[in-house]
Amino acid sequence: MADETLRLPNTIFQAVFDLGEKSAAKMALPEALSEPEVFAEWHDDDSMVALFVDYVDGQLHLDVSDRGVSHHFHDATGSTTERSPWGSRETEGLLAWAGALAQNYFSRMPALMDDIAEAAAWHEAGFPLYVCETEPTYLDLIEVEIEGEILTLPWLGSGRVVDEHVEGDNHPIALLWTRGSETPDQIIARAWLEPTTGDAVTAAEPGVDWDAVGLPKDEVLVWLEGNYVNHHVTADAEMELISAILERMGGLDQADHPVV
Repeated sequence: MADETLRLPNTIFQAVFDLGEKSAAKMALPEALSEPEVFAEWHDDDSMVALFVDYVDGQLHLDVSDRGVSHHFHDATGSTTERSPWGSRETEGLLAWAGALAQNYFSRMPALMDDIAEAAAWHEAGFPLYVCETEPTYLDLIEVEIEGEILTLPWLGSGRVVDEHVEGDNHPIALLWTRGSETPDQIIARAWLEPTTGDAVTAAEPGVDWDAVGLPKDEVLVWLEGNYVNHHVTADAEMELISAILERMGGLDQADHPVV
């Protein structure tokens, strides 16, 4: 298991953005659905925003582009469904709010996404504050707490390793190794999220020559877990900023956000 005592301290990062219109912040969410977790992805190739609105008992997923808005749901097990996990009145209010939020976020793409990426790079460089370049306009100060990474050693075995996403549930990755300097192509271990706890899990592939790898199996698995947690589990600056921006645009960070 990765040693959590080696985790670096959390940092506070501030960034100033032009978020444009925030019509969703003025809209009421149903009281039973007033505390969602929100995240969005910008797909540059398709010029599309995918918005995810998460609850314990389900998820709303919207896709927004110049072609319009589409949506579907996921139930508590994660299965895709066209049927809402919630009552008709709650679903109607949620769709109105989420549709406005998705449209507001889409209207700021790709400029806002460029600012977010630049702000994340500033954080990585050690700066505590980022301010976007803009014409005079109303700006929003976003403050996020970014979890520190677990201190890990570089790869100390023989050859080279890389990790890659692979098909499957629960965010799996494979650790690929090569004896020489060529591109790693042999899977020696895998990591994924345990669905009930969200903890990182690792397992070695059968038939691996660990003497050739140059590290014992147990040491490789501990090393893989630390890297998986750092780069695939712990939210980085860009992810934290996106969530905080969506909360601001949707009014979720306001104590007096209207609910019905």
